Amino acid sequence: MLKGLAYTTPTQGRISIGRTVEHGGKNLPKKEDFITITSQVKRDGEWLAHPLHERCVKDQKLESASAKLRQIPVRLMFNDPDLSFREQYEAFLDSRQVCVGDGEKARRRLDGRIEELACPGPDNCQFAAAYRCQPFGRLNVQIEGQDDPLATFIFRTRGWNSIRTLRTKLEYLKAALGGKLAGLPLLLVMRAKSARLSLNTPFFFLDLVFRDATAAGIAQAVKERDAHLDALKEAGFDFEALEAAARICLRNGAFEETEEDLLEYEDLVPSMNGPNIGADAAGLVASAPDRARAKPRALAQLEAGSLPQSAAGAEGETAVAA
Repeated sequence: MLKGLAYTTPTQGRISIGRTVEHGGKNLPKKEDFITITSQVKRDGEWLAHPLHERCVKDQKLESASAKLRQIPVRLMFNDPDLSFREQYEAFLDSRQVCVGDGEKARRRLDGRIEELACPGPDNCQFAAAYRCQPFGRLNVQIEGQDDPLATFIFRTRGWNSIRTLRTKLEYLKAALGGKLAGLPLLLVMRAKSARLSLNTPFFFLDLVFRDATAAGIAQAVKERDAHLDALKEAGFDFEALEAAARICLRNGAFEETEEDLLEYEDLVPSMNGPNIGADAAGLVASAPDRARAKPRALAQLEAGSLPQSAAGAEGETAVAA
């Protein structure tokens, strides 16, 4: 392995509930009230649909391929929730991670090296205020019908509601099912809610639920999980070794960062690309020349300790439904 490179779980495609649109020369986030399964290829600025999207539409007997998909049949690849879902605070410069932390410890790129520092969280960090540090979550799930048992589809989000809900559900499932999550048949479903920060307009997030929430349905899900795992074990799969290898691969690098992440950040962080200086009233960063002029001033203010203690921002999914 190359030291310093995080070997992430291979992905076959993306799961998203939002995108960016160009308006007035700016890339603006647009929330959507449906789920999209895409490939990892863009054409004319749009992600191409994955064949499994159309398959899910047909399986759910929706009216047409353009119908709104609001749930996906998925399975978890790992027993350990930390391998299926990873969340952390992340700060960016030019679409690249410069600092990641968990609220206790952080790793930051400084003068060509990586240093470990205390992480007080974005509300109490001057560096976070300068570089619009926000929570980021990555969920890896397998979609029914995919053709690679060692790959997943990834849902990337900076929304508090998706992050909070997905983490809580995974921890509850782990506790309730004795830690046996791999192969468990679930649904990844869209939820909607309103909040004061969204000015009472609806925004959307994702949740994990049983396909049948009755006691009989849960019992059937456990049976299907066991049958799925037994079949793989008979084929020679060693799940404990698989999870150990996944942990080693992820921990090999200081930052979980891939080419796919960089493309995704174009959609997720149109307002986070550079220091939080020179932004307009909507919180969108100014043009590249303006950012270039603003960066030295931002760093000077950071060193002088004159930047605000917290960055502007509201509920994640009110800005970007992802």
